Amino acid sequence: MKKLRCITIDDEPLALDLIAGYIEKTPFLELSGKFENPLEALEFLNNNSIDLIFLDIQMPDIKGTELAHSLEKDIKIIFTTAYKDYAFEGFELDAMDYLQKPISYVRFLKSSQKALNRINSENRSNENHENQNSDDYFFIKADYQVRKILFAEILYFEALKDYVKIYIKGENSPIVFHSTLKSLLTKIPAKLFMRVHRSYIINLNNVETIERNHVIFGKNRIPISEQYRESFGEFLKKGFL
Repeated sequence: MKKLRCITIDDEPLALDLIAGYIEKTPFLELSGKFENPLEALEFLNNNSIDLIFLDIQMPDIKGTELAHSLEKDIKIIFTTAYKDYAFEGFELDAMDYLQKPISYVRFLKSSQKALNRINSENRSNENHENQNSDDYFFIKADYQVRKILFAEILYFEALKDYVKIYIKGENSPIVFHSTLKSLLTKIPAKLFMRVHRSYIINLNNVETIERNHVIFGKNRIPISEQYRESFGEFLKKGFL
């Protein structure tokens, strides 16, 4: 497995050593450097290829958010700070995550796994880019990042008040973003997706099992309400031998 090349930047030696230690004991991470001085880190970044930075925000010479503005967009950033007032600024910079000190290893690992999943997803997307067009995907803002979602990988959407959950093939947890199902239906291809309940839209291409007015996706059972049962039945008729 290819490891993510990481550096950590923090003007506090104890915090710096803690994150460096976390990186070294995480199997899919590789520590490429640790820096108390952000300007030294910037010089290192100008001459080395890095995947992920654990970046303290409040530093004397230059704030972590200011440093982040100067970095290449393909470098992922996880902010670390003792203050809780910077989360929104981190979101504006499309940071992968925001860790508030003191940082436990469990919280660090969860954040690192998110970065790994994101980078792997982008790499897969880049590999298939030549065979895709704008009808194959859309972008959303979720979890302090902008994410590209391929229609083919979506299992279903679930309404959550003013938000929507997207369930993706191979991912254990849904992605949550700000929208409504009504608005979403105007932006996704009708030939691929169908509303089967006031709270659910399913990907017709990924339907494999139907049982007692429910569409089965793994362990999840999506109800087909009376209002949408006829249109879903028409879809099924087209596929029967």
